[in-house]
Amino acid sequence: MLPLLSSSLVSLLHPYITGDYLTGEMASELASIAERLAAPGKGILASDESTGTIGKRLEKAGLPNTEDIRRAYRELLYTTPGLGQYISGVIMFKETLHQATSDGRRFTEVLQQEGILPGIKVDEGLAPLPGGGEGETFTRGLEGLREACGEYVRAGARFAKWRATLKVTDQLPSPAAVQRNAEDLAAYAKICQDCGLVPIVEPELLIDGDHSQERFAAASQQVLSAVVSCLLSSGVALEGCLLKPQMVLPGADATGGGAGPEQVARATVEVMRRVIPPALPGILFLSGGQSEEQATANLDAINRHARQVGRCPWALSFSFGRALQASVLKLWSADRTSVAPAQHLALQLARVNSEAALGRYAGGQEGGQPHPSRLSAESLRENFRGWGGQQPPK
Repeated sequence: MLPLLSSSLVSLLHPYITGDYLTGEMASELASIAERLAAPGKGILASDESTGTIGKRLEKAGLPNTEDIRRAYRELLYTTPGLGQYISGVIMFKETLHQATSDGRRFTEVLQQEGILPGIKVDEGLAPLPGGGEGETFTRGLEGLREACGEYVRAGARFAKWRATLKVTDQLPSPAAVQRNAEDLAAYAKICQDCGLVPIVEPELLIDGDHSQERFAAASQQVLSAVVSCLLSSGVALEGCLLKPQMVLPGADATGGGAGPEQVARATVEVMRRVIPPALPGILFLSGGQSEEQATANLDAINRHARQVGRCPWALSFSFGRALQASVLKLWSADRTSVAPAQHLALQLARVNSEAALGRYAGGQEGGQPHPSRLSAESLRENFRGWGGQQPPK
């Protein structure tokens, strides 16, 4: 684990960090929002795809990447009746935060009426890391973030997300990549809290490659230790913060294939117990690269194992993107008048992941109902999650 730096030293080293801890009413409000987002049996719908990323998915589904199509698709998701039973928050892209339904209701208001908190992706995408290893990145967006966060709060956002990516090989992530991304995640988190937003901290270790699950576990522990160290040293109140890590998985091209849910659960819980302080209210896993059904089964196994071994004080839930959307988009893209069936499917996908967040998913057991996914055997792995020479999202 990297040594803790004093808050005064961190503020000198990083120009965006103040190092002062929040106190009083603001700290209490942030903690309350974080607790709502990490409520038992609820998770987050990550619909914050940039225009370019959602465009690739729409194109694959046979739809044009226009603002109206993007708006209509997100309206379908956000107006799903009963979604608030299972979803505590929705992460939006900047374009979406200011959009409205076809009958003129702002998306933020629609979500709040369902008891769902609106959130916003605030980073500006990846860039090559100077001095890093091949393919290593840092995340753009700290410059001007404080002013932007003020605007997002006025627009109705209550929490935010910043994604860093770290490549895993026998030698990577490099110390430079770990430290730079941990510091930037902490700087982002502190700015968000100063502005009244709960930060979701996402250090995504990429599953691309042939690394073993054991190597991925070691890299996860290295990265998460550094992130926690920087959060504390930067004055981030952990009670008003959430973590969005990858589950501990072998590489997508690893010899011997993937790991079963029990293996994933044991490795993931072991890493979290070693490095995540109990003050953090929730660990909301991403689903990157898993199929919809795998993500649910793995989350369920994590919660069952955590209950069995104990000393897991955080909510262990989900902040899923494609694992809540891929089947829905497939159904809707085939017939854009099929809104009600697509919304029913969206609700069922949210429901099974809610059950998994409680360790009560029975879909993989004898007598249990099948998973609602229309893509059960398909991996949702994408080849543009790390650095591919792309420009910042528009």
